[in-house]
Amino acid sequence: MGRVRLNVTERREDLLRAAVEQIEVRGVSAVRIADVAAVLGVSNALVLYHFSSKEKLVAAAFAYAAEADLAHLRTLLGRRTSAVRRLRDAVRWYAPTGQAKGWRLWIEGWAASLREPALREVAGDLDQQWKAELAEVIEEGAAAGEFHCDDPMSVAWRLTALLDGLAVQMTSYAGPLSQATLLEWTEDALARELGLERAALNA
Repeated sequence: MGRVRLNVTERREDLLRAAVEQIEVRGVSAVRIADVAAVLGVSNALVLYHFSSKEKLVAAAFAYAAEADLAHLRTLLGRRTSAVRRLRDAVRWYAPTGQAKGWRLWIEGWAASLREPALREVAGDLDQQWKAELAEVIEEGAAAGEFHCDDPMSVAWRLTALLDGLAVQMTSYAGPLSQATLLEWTEDALARELGLERAALNA
């Protein structure tokens, strides 16, 4: 039976999924064009036709994977409920003990972006989008009188810095803290930033 021909969009998506898989297995520095091609049974030349270098493939794969997490964050923050509940649910999901899928990839991306300008640009843009989404909901909650906040963007920076740091620790050194402790710390931080009692997050 002949191979099914894919259109350009479908082929790029296949290549990006394979690249994400190989980056998670091998790491950014070790992954090769040949590894991605081998997963799909295609030639190196086909991969390079769509992505002219390994650096561009890695940057696009990182964006592809991170956008999926960003889309889920937007779903959580866009629900028709209080800003406090939306923020609580987003923090619980994004925390190292939550269901966000991209932590290993983010950590790989942060490390590689020190030396790869294309990846640094993509990672920086996505990071700013995360902060902007959180800041928007914090601003909404303050405007609605749910809590007081003079600087939503600074709150978003501090929250993501805490969660990112915990994620690096938990991903790199598995098991030093319990999930209950991590959840307590992240919710304490959110309540403190919003000037609320922690119990108010679950009201």
